[in-house]
Amino acid sequence: MSLEEIIQFAKNPEPRCPVVLLLDTSQSMSGQPISELNAGVATFKQEVYKNEKARLRVEVAIITISNEQPQLVQPFVTINEFNPQTLTTSGRTPMGQAIELALDKVEARKQTYNNLGISYYQPWVVLITDGEPTDDWQNAAQRVQEATAANKLCFFAIGVRNAKMEILKQIAPSTTPPVMLDGLKFQELFRWLSGSMERVSTSQIGDQVDLPSISGWGKVKA
Repeated sequence: MSLEEIIQFAKNPEPRCPVVLLLDTSQSMSGQPISELNAGVATFKQEVYKNEKARLRVEVAIITISNEQPQLVQPFVTINEFNPQTLTTSGRTPMGQAIELALDKVEARKQTYNNLGISYYQPWVVLITDGEPTDDWQNAAQRVQEATAANKLCFFAIGVRNAKMEILKQIAPSTTPPVMLDGLKFQELFRWLSGSMERVSTSQIGDQVDLPSISGWGKVKA
């Protein structure tokens, strides 16, 4: 833990609501998909920032899925300090590695909260992909299932265009089955995510929270 982190938490001791965005930036996302994805992330920041309490509580981290291994391009930061960078595409889809990296980062962040006496809401991991894994993903899927079953994590998988939904069904828990994005409605998706984060981050920790409907951007396939 760095001195900078200690100072940041001292200045802002609000409970934290962490979310990891696992974003597929492989070559197949080139063109309009990556442009819409970038616009969606920007919308997420703008919408959450409007809520004075949420912008101090929601923490976002971004992991990109491309090339031979995933990259943590945005470590955890509160929305009021989040400046989205423009994502570009290249390479393959090491989804299994990316999911495991996200789970590791969530556990490390929770340890930081505990060390500093910061309370926190159940972390979210949101996977957005248009393809299929190019690496082994079975261990990652098992870790997701175990973490969600133990109420340590909320995991959401969103498929875009040609995403292999059968694989996503094996990764995502049955309580939150994968959702197929309607076209390229990334901005509508991120408005839903921002609305969800606002509801969660302004509730009491441990409360059951009703999330907004996904009808404006996606649907669950049987």
